[in-house]
Amino acid sequence: MAKLRRDQITGMNFHYKHYPFEYFLDSMVRYEFKNIEVWGASPHFYVEDMGLQEIRRVKKEIDRRELSVVCFTPEQCVYPINLAAKEERIREFSLQYFIKSAEAAKELEAPLLLVTPGWGYENEDRGEAWKRMRDSMEKLAKVAEELQLTLAFEPLTRVETNLVTDAKSLKAILDEVGSPHLKGMIDTIPMALANEDFLDYHTLLKDDLVHVHFIDGKPEGHLVWGDGVLPLQTYVDQLSQIGYKGALTLEYTSYQYVQDPDAAVEKTLSTLAEVLED
Repeated sequence: MAKLRRDQITGMNFHYKHYPFEYFLDSMVRYEFKNIEVWGASPHFYVEDMGLQEIRRVKKEIDRRELSVVCFTPEQCVYPINLAAKEERIREFSLQYFIKSAEAAKELEAPLLLVTPGWGYENEDRGEAWKRMRDSMEKLAKVAEELQLTLAFEPLTRVETNLVTDAKSLKAILDEVGSPHLKGMIDTIPMALANEDFLDYHTLLKDDLVHVHFIDGKPEGHLVWGDGVLPLQTYVDQLSQIGYKGALTLEYTSYQYVQDPDAAVEKTLSTLAEVLED
């Protein structure tokens, strides 16, 4: 039976947002995580509110606990960020936000910066919104090259975007931009909602798959493993089959976990115990 390495399991601060960021970091140490993914939003780490000294202060707190940041994920799925916006001022603001985020990722020594497609109006030509998204990604890929970062492009659910929702559309945007600094990633929820699995993504992306948000769902939701219906062992077997060695981040965005985030981590680790190497 295939298993995962314990150090692939990566903590994230989203469901700790009703606690101080330092509490999240201390919990990661307590539960013996080595790697974290930083969700960039208030009150923890919102780049629009932070100067260089504040970013470096946070990095010192991370370093003091001997944790490594594998990915920086600025909040981007809600107002006012949209890299495919028809309105030029919104798109430009979004680009500047991601440039600041890329600079923050560099300070955090995170090799990956997560990006999402944005969205176009439902009553406009999808191709026009696609062109705007591609233009934004081309510009950000150049910034990533300058900073020696990799952009991890995440497909979203059809509720969140009408542009990139599956492996095929992800492959299309990667090919069109054609930058070695723009790669693909998987969130298990959009993947499941698109009736896809890790083998589907690997068939198209091969080594361009660089990151995974590894969560349970029904199939929607970002749930603790054991609270949903997704096929954990099947996914583990597939990850082993494709030779994936990267991070598997526990991105719990459901509000049911914010009051007691530690309990969510404990249940996760208990559920995953059977698929983790000793």
